[in-house]
Amino acid sequence: MTDRAERSRDASPDGVRVIKPRAWAPVRAMTRILNADGSQRAPEPAGPGRSAVVDCGLYVKGRRQPGECHYAEALAAARSRNGFVWLGLHEPELAEMTEIAATFGLHELAVEDAVKAQQRPKLERFGDVSFLVLRTARYCEHAELTENSEVVETGQVMLFIGPQFLISVRHGDACRLSPVRADLEARHELLAHGPWAVAYAITDRVVDLYLEVADQLEDDLDVLETDVFDRQSTGRIQRIYQMKRELVEFKRAVMPLQRPLLTLTAEANREVPHEVRRYFRDVQDHLSRTVEQVNSYDDLLNSILQARLAQVTVDQNNDMRKIASWAAIAAVWTAIAGIYGMNFENMPELRMTYGYPVVLALMLGISLALYRWLRRNGWL
Repeated sequence: MTDRAERSRDASPDGVRVIKPRAWAPVRAMTRILNADGSQRAPEPAGPGRSAVVDCGLYVKGRRQPGECHYAEALAAARSRNGFVWLGLHEPELAEMTEIAATFGLHELAVEDAVKAQQRPKLERFGDVSFLVLRTARYCEHAELTENSEVVETGQVMLFIGPQFLISVRHGDACRLSPVRADLEARHELLAHGPWAVAYAITDRVVDLYLEVADQLEDDLDVLETDVFDRQSTGRIQRIYQMKRELVEFKRAVMPLQRPLLTLTAEANREVPHEVRRYFRDVQDHLSRTVEQVNSYDDLLNSILQARLAQVTVDQNNDMRKIASWAAIAAVWTAIAGIYGMNFENMPELRMTYGYPVVLALMLGISLALYRWLRRNGWL
């Protein structure tokens, strides 16, 4: 039985999955990686000279302390001065994440999720550390929407929120956190609420990007809708399917975040300070607006697709009517020519001097009359 199967989970009143603390070494499983023969091997080293640490700041009473120091020293200073540490990481390797997990006491399962970065938005609690997963999204500018256009780029931000630290792990470039840090460091009163204030600021930035993406997707949908109903345009169905694929990717980032935010804003949640919960409610309102937009876009795309399919069917019917009309005109010539092509001795008008031009004129006259009638009825 694996460690994951052996762990015990209890549901707290606020609905967050809680893993009871037990006698686990925080990173034991991360260093106990076996070779094929069962022998232990060391973690894979990070790239030469590469560090995933983007920034490490020590904050006391809402203000960043001057100077730079190692995250272990910053954590010790935070505990002695009643402050907290914000450690920012970008796509960390296993070896470096293992060292960080050992310093901050992170659970092995959360560390594994942070390295792989293939998680749905969720909120879990490992002892006194909360683990919040966010999926980021960014709109990709494009000159024209084609069947291969990338419209939405997604990534992930994972937050380890402890009593005196916050570790942000970013994967991808859909949401950079340096502007969040700069803006938050100017809001000392909010930053004085501790790590959860940082968690709010990051979540707010992620959801604000959702709103930007949703607004720009609406412009693409307007162009797509106009193009579909423009009779001078081809309106390829592949473009609609591509837009639906991009919208599905965006929905996977937006929709699952509703439950974690609902948990963070619940009154029964005592982990989040009361003042910070108010800010999270504002984020929840913005997320609800985005969810409504995404659902409406999905319905609109389905309507556009159905309309385009109906147009294809109508165009095919029109083509068949044109073919049938020209076939009817050709049938006049075929019928008369077929009659006079029969080898009978006693056929009328065979000996007429002007029989040939009369028959040609008759066929032409019937064809013109038939053409005008079909044209008047919209078949041609």
